[in-house]
Amino acid sequence: MPASPDRRHEPLPWQQPKPREQDSDAPDRVQAILDSESYVPADADPAFLKRYDARGLRLQIDYLKPELLLNEHGIEHTIVVFGSTRIPEPCAARQNVERLQSALAAKPDEPLLATRLAIAERVEAKSHYYDVAHAFGQLVSNALADRTDCRAVVMTGGGPGIMEAANRGAFDAGAKTVGLNITLPHEQYPNPYITPELCFRFHYFALRKLHFLLRARALVAFPGGYGTFDELFETLTLVQTRKIKPLPIVLVGREYWERAVDIDFMIAEGVIDIEDGDLFWYADTAEDIWDGIQRWYAACGEPLFLSGTFD
Repeated sequence: MPASPDRRHEPLPWQQPKPREQDSDAPDRVQAILDSESYVPADADPAFLKRYDARGLRLQIDYLKPELLLNEHGIEHTIVVFGSTRIPEPCAARQNVERLQSALAAKPDEPLLATRLAIAERVEAKSHYYDVAHAFGQLVSNALADRTDCRAVVMTGGGPGIMEAANRGAFDAGAKTVGLNITLPHEQYPNPYITPELCFRFHYFALRKLHFLLRARALVAFPGGYGTFDELFETLTLVQTRKIKPLPIVLVGREYWERAVDIDFMIAEGVIDIEDGDLFWYADTAEDIWDGIQRWYAACGEPLFLSGTFD
């Protein structure tokens, strides 16, 4: 008879601790060993994995888990969308304005309320970008659903605001959609429109950024703050230096971006070259964004999506 893979007729010597009859202190000593941190297997020891010396391992697994799961789901290409978490859908923006108007009416001499109301009104004025991002996510997902030669999805940073809108558009189109969240000192919730098995939470910003660009076939940046600027300018720098192949970079909302970043001033000051001003373009509607991306690839003589890239 072949040996059983999981049973023995006779136990091995180490399957029982040393009995108290042979050494009265032995069971207590064995229990102390079992309770020791050193006895916990390394892969089941969070305290060990969080040590400074284990950072290299953490970097590896922070990269590896999303990489394996994206491959398993057949995700070869992404259209990456960034934008402010503070720009909600228009109805929510309007409610916030009305709430602050009521608060200011009750306390008209409160300067902080007046400032907050002015900011809320500016946010409401930009809330139409939520609709643009939603329409873009839906447009791209519907276009990709008609293709049989690629496996591509909309990818965002996984948060609320503009990113929620892009994921929501893909969700409403019945498509898979990816969110890359990040561990922060305060609680952060992913938006509810990400495909659950394609929502990842990173420890390191660097690895999150890597995954934003590994499969990216376009970067679409809506009005945003520090986080949006961070991702946008890192991508522009990588393209400028040709550390990565050029890809379409679209800034949505010319009025916002031309005031937030004066590229012509930078060129005139000699801190970037004239050609660096051509690394991106502006768009204002979902159709303009998507048409521009497709025209960019047509001008390059390269297909937008390359089948089998990650097989």
